Amino acid sequence: MRIGFIGTGVMGKSIVKHFLSAGHEVSVYNRTKSKTDDLVEHGAMWQPTPAEVTATSDIIFSMVGYPSDVEEIYFGKNSIYSTEVKDKILVDLTTSTPTLAERIYETAKEKGAAALDAPVSGGDLGAQNGTLTIMVGGDQTAYEQVLPLFEIMGKSYSLQGKAGAGQHTKMANQIMIAGTMTGMTEMLVYAKAANLDVPKVLETLGGGAAQNWSMTNYAPRILKADYSPGFFVKHFIKDLKIALDEAEKMQLHLPATKLATELYEQLAEQGFENDGTQALIKLWWEQS
Repeated sequence: MRIGFIGTGVMGKSIVKHFLSAGHEVSVYNRTKSKTDDLVEHGAMWQPTPAEVTATSDIIFSMVGYPSDVEEIYFGKNSIYSTEVKDKILVDLTTSTPTLAERIYETAKEKGAAALDAPVSGGDLGAQNGTLTIMVGGDQTAYEQVLPLFEIMGKSYSLQGKAGAGQHTKMANQIMIAGTMTGMTEMLVYAKAANLDVPKVLETLGGGAAQNWSMTNYAPRILKADYSPGFFVKHFIKDLKIALDEAEKMQLHLPATKLATELYEQLAEQGFENDGTQALIKLWWEQS
């Protein structure tokens, strides 16, 4: 299958490697060309624009940072929609807005193509291990055509509904993660202040009702002072702001999510926007 992939960052790079290992032909584009060098060494083909990735592919994936980046690669100069897309399937893995997902879908439909919004959860480790959770919005027919590729990159995938439903599901996911990240961080702060054996506390809590993905995957990194980004602080802030905007449209008040957003904004203001989300502990532990 001829696959195109636009955006080879922390997660995108690992997904492309899985596609290459499965024997697929993959064309890649990234704003910073050097971030695709090792993929080209593994057999991927560099293309200089999103338009050329699209022209040489049957299914085109995108995974970029912000909704503005998504808009640029779909609707801007030398973009996906600047070239012929008839009979192609466009899959945006970026966490973006439901409104933009709907616009991409409608434009694809007008041009004889199909589009899915398919944001993922699982971070760098999920991408590396092919165990991502994929939340999809769009039509059943397109979903079934892309399903064999979702099976390569993830362990959990489902069609949530019409265009935009994947993004709404990801917002629900990020709301939950906001709670587990703040809870995990405050748990560590409390355990340390109480002079407990923190690794022993983690082992004990991991066997009970407090067990959660954030604690299992991020608490060990914190204890090693590893703040490398499995998921960037700046991108989590973006996601939480989208969630709060969508909640406001539905006349919902989410105080815990609002507080989590404010805490992460404080972290970014201190210069840690490019750290991983586990860096939230730095609000309490000085440069741990």
